[in-house]
Amino acid sequence: MPVIPVYDSKNKKIDEKILKDEIFGQEPDSSVIHEVIVWQMAKRRAGTASTLRKDEVRGGGKKPWKQKGTGNARSGSNRSPVWRGGGSVFGPKPRDYSYDIPKKLKKLALCMALSDKCKADRLVIIRDFEIEKIKTKDFITLLSNFDAKKSLVILDEYDNNLILSSRNIPNVKVLPKEGLNTYDIIKYEYLFIKESAIAQIEERLMS
Repeated sequence: MPVIPVYDSKNKKIDEKILKDEIFGQEPDSSVIHEVIVWQMAKRRAGTASTLRKDEVRGGGKKPWKQKGTGNARSGSNRSPVWRGGGSVFGPKPRDYSYDIPKKLKKLALCMALSDKCKADRLVIIRDFEIEKIKTKDFITLLSNFDAKKSLVILDEYDNNLILSSRNIPNVKVLPKEGLNTYDIIKYEYLFIKESAIAQIEERLMS
């Protein structure tokens, strides 16, 4: 089983944490992780792109010119797709891009992403962030203690001071334990998890 140091906010080792091998000791499979990330990105697509078709464009009630004798090509409506301002033939319409994948696959990919961070020494367990007031400088100092910039922070419960202190820092994201997901783990270089959230994450992924 992986044994990970537990740090305080000043990067001082104060304890060790034994993690479950089924969650933090998986062998990462890039194809599984990729499949789940593609699913996540599809769910996030707005699907609001919309074009007007021939029957939705204004105008076209009158034939532009008579059928014969003008020297022009035959035309029945200025709503035709070949006309400027005419309708679109195969343009996009609002649609839902989301689809379903097995729950076991989602959990497996999440475990693999956590294991990848653990093996790369990019998983940092902190006992307490010690952000006592809303101050961005304090949070930047905390990250600099670990020489970390692009970081994902997972909390055990809502922490208003920490969330508001981090919101203006680029490449930093703070999530509750319920929001832990494969895409964000892979996207950010470092993963900070509050020690008290570990048991809750393991319980969620073992169920």
